[in-house]
Amino acid sequence: MLQSQEYGGNYEIVRDVLDKYERNPHMLIPILQEIQSAYSFLPEDVMVYVSAALGIRPGTVFGVATFYSHFTLEPKGKYVIKVCDGTACHVRKSEEIIKVLEKELKLSAEKRTSDDNLFTLETVACLGACGLAPVIVVNDDVHGSMTKESTAELISKIREEEAGGA
Repeated sequence: MLQSQEYGGNYEIVRDVLDKYERNPHMLIPILQEIQSAYSFLPEDVMVYVSAALGIRPGTVFGVATFYSHFTLEPKGKYVIKVCDGTACHVRKSEEIIKVLEKELKLSAEKRTSDDNLFTLETVACLGACGLAPVIVVNDDVHGSMTKESTAELISKIREEEAGGA
């Protein structure tokens, strides 16, 4: 897997991914997945480059990138926080957790990534961990039975780790 890095208009990673899949247009989804893994999103100019390299229309690439919810055309933060708002989590006050995260990270329904590009907040219908409701997932780490207080503490801990590692 490629290491995540900030997008800077460099096509070297894209060329490496295209070469790995032998520039096969039938491998468009895994190509886009790997590019997104590297950049944390799919830049428009990269999708145009991929379409030319694979010999397919740009509309085909954009269509795939916008059809599947896994893909994003906007940069995401280093920590993607998914808050479950399915029935079990909603009943156990997941809305309060969302409000705490929006306040702590200075986010809103329109603005989902923090100014420092450290956090992206997403609300999802179900994370499949109803017994741990309310649940949030930070990247691949599941946190169950969350409260307003434990949510604020988790964000504080991540920020401390980031400050210590900088």
